[in-house]
Amino acid sequence: MSDRILGGAFVLLAAFYIWAATQTELSFITDPVGPRTFPIIIGVMVGLSGLAILLRPDPDPQWPAMARLGEIGAAVLVMTAYAQLLPVLGFVIATAFAAGFLSWRLGASALQAVLAGIGISLGIYVVFHLVLGLSLARGPLGF
Repeated sequence: MSDRILGGAFVLLAAFYIWAATQTELSFITDPVGPRTFPIIIGVMVGLSGLAILLRPDPDPQWPAMARLGEIGAAVLVMTAYAQLLPVLGFVIATAFAAGFLSWRLGASALQAVLAGIGISLGIYVVFHLVLGLSLARGPLGF
């Protein structure tokens, strides 16, 4: 029963997300694909995933233990804080903290998590900003 509830929630979330994407204003200078296309694709994928869960639920779902649900809740809080701190700290610093924390919770040692956070942050910055020329949130250090 819980799978059907989750699948139905995903379908409703996808429908709302697609509707919200269609509300995005278009500027007179835009690329041929437009700013609506990618969010609509994401919404369609979430909707199809929700339909799959809704139509073919697991007969005996295994819910995680309370400790694991706490880990999931902590990851959600980290990602929420990341979204809030991104404009303040900038992409590189905020991403380093978020990626480092999540790496640590996925089993890396503290040193490995710090190195992973820095490496992930700088790697994404190089690819998206320096190579592709995309604009990322600037932090107090100017990058």
